[in-house]
Amino acid sequence: MPVILGIESSCDETSASVCVDGVIMSNVIANQTIHEAYGGVVPELASRVHQQNIVPAVQQALLNAKVSKNDIDAVAFTRGPGLLGSLLVGVSFAKAFALAKGIPLIDINHMQAHILAHFIGDKNPSFPFLCLTVSGGHTQIVLVKDYFDMEIIGQTLDDAAGEAMDKTSKILGLPYPGGPLIDKYARQGNPDAYKFPEPQIPGYDFSFSGLKTSILYFIRDNVAQNPDFVSQNMADICASVEKRIATILLNKLQKAAQAYGIKDIALAGGVSANTGLRLGLQAMAEQNGWNSFIPKMEYCTDNAAMIAIAGYHKYLKGEFIGQDVAPMARMAF
Repeated sequence: MPVILGIESSCDETSASVCVDGVIMSNVIANQTIHEAYGGVVPELASRVHQQNIVPAVQQALLNAKVSKNDIDAVAFTRGPGLLGSLLVGVSFAKAFALAKGIPLIDINHMQAHILAHFIGDKNPSFPFLCLTVSGGHTQIVLVKDYFDMEIIGQTLDDAAGEAMDKTSKILGLPYPGGPLIDKYARQGNPDAYKFPEPQIPGYDFSFSGLKTSILYFIRDNVAQNPDFVSQNMADICASVEKRIATILLNKLQKAAQAYGIKDIALAGGVSANTGLRLGLQAMAEQNGWNSFIPKMEYCTDNAAMIAIAGYHKYLKGEFIGQDVAPMARMAF
């Protein structure tokens, strides 16, 4: 009955989780509000706040799980990809904890962990399945053959979907983080009010740079005619942008599912918390006879539970790493 401590510190959430025999017993997330004043994550500030949060987060995770430090059999941690300074805090803590307790270390790829979040709980996809992984820095369609046998069959050629949402929120003058606010306004708007272009990229790859530019020009031109255009039409703009981003993602996913003949379709990553995208996948699944899988909200954004469950499956395979491990800002599958 292995007990795994999971550590996540890839960006601006400090998180700790305890997994006991494949069951998540706790998942503590400490958010960083300091970045709101700057309109985005400031890497240096993020790493400093991680240093302040990591010990309390781990202590709370242990308390919530009702286990002690001596019960931990291994420490799983996010090695990358992410902000190097933020990763360094989590990696250093994991190494020190493992060294002090004489237990093994397990390094985890952050993007693989988002996919493996689907194995938290009872409703799990069957291998092979397709996973649309969407975050602020990544947009990928992944063919998942086994827990750690994954192949990226499509990805963004430039900007990620989450980045397009963040850029849109800045253009609209919304405070950081803008993604949840776009989601909130979109629920009140007409998704067909405005039409934005869909990039014509071959295969299963994505591009969002052109969409970002079209949104910028659309707002610029309309504000020139009516200075109050954004405030008067905020809900419709957000709904229309959200719909276009969702259709770009889901149209590619549908194309891949049909080509590979796969019926189990999953959604993961921070942007998978977006209501429009979640509803869109569920509707498309009904139309195509798919089995759709979307993690609970707390497992969509960055969290240590996904690190712990990934660490559990690596522990079963005996895949450990030495104390000479270093964080990687860029990390391939």
